[in-house]
Amino acid sequence: MTPTPAVRSWVIGSGGLLGSALQRSLTAGGDTVIDAGSIPWNRPVQARAQLAATTRRLLAASGRSGDRWRIAWCAGAGVTGTTDAELADEIGALRTVLDTVAEQIAGGAVDPLAGSVFVASSAGGVYAGSAGPPFTEQHEARPTSGYGRAKLAGEQLAQAFAAGTGVPTVIGRITNLYGPGQNLAKPQGLISHLCRTQLARTSISIYVSLDTIRDYLYVDDCADMVRLALAGVVDVTTDGSRCVVKIFGAHQGVTIGALLGEFRRVFKRAPLVVLGTSATAKFQAGDLRVRSTVWPELDHRALTSLPSGLAATAEDLFRSVRVAG
Repeated sequence: MTPTPAVRSWVIGSGGLLGSALQRSLTAGGDTVIDAGSIPWNRPVQARAQLAATTRRLLAASGRSGDRWRIAWCAGAGVTGTTDAELADEIGALRTVLDTVAEQIAGGAVDPLAGSVFVASSAGGVYAGSAGPPFTEQHEARPTSGYGRAKLAGEQLAQAFAAGTGVPTVIGRITNLYGPGQNLAKPQGLISHLCRTQLARTSISIYVSLDTIRDYLYVDDCADMVRLALAGVVDVTTDGSRCVVKIFGAHQGVTIGALLGEFRRVFKRAPLVVLGTSATAKFQAGDLRVRSTVWPELDHRALTSLPSGLAATAEDLFRSVRVAG
């Protein structure tokens, strides 16, 4: 009986919300997850050199041992309002990784069908100007901000890479991700910021209508779905390109008003909210409900309920404050 090959994985952006959760999920699933060290993202030239070197190291080790390999791109500090120059650096870093894989395949160093690639994108970014929610993978992507256009550019890089190399590739259009580990220095992550204000009894400013609808996906659920997608895409061919675009979401549209109500129910007190205005609010769509039609079996798993996710996020923040204190 032929033994199942081992799997070597690399999560790029493992210090972030999704990246750290995916690294835990892959490790729990039996992958050997490599450590590339800290990437100097604020120094783009050095970052690209380190990304290329680590990519070669992963593929060389997999080629020698006959192991399968996986690369998950979960990096990117961009948000709505990030400058075009910063977004261009992020796209340049992704291009470096994909180009390095392509070079190694062209040189015969690695089998393209022995691996798989995941590239994280943003449902909110690419569907911001689209019409007719709930959005599926068949809806036309219409970004309205530099951030959304950068995410779409990353998707296009991944699609061209898959078509050119034959590497099974998943593009994940992820809805509003939340959970333990959110970077509160970034102006995103409404749930984590609300949890912080609940613990500190401070106010939070909200710059969009309370009727705004979002789909909130707990990070550990998303990570498990990505892990399964990376394994499953190896056996899937889409239009000959070996690339699958999938929406990753909870498939439950929640208004901000309803979200505040859940906070009131879970914490037994209402959040202190101040309604304000912002120049970036015009880039925010009013209704970002989704309904994935690709790999629905991933969406039919038991997901973390919103109240449970809120409580877990708040508990993580409470532990962080307690340890810092």
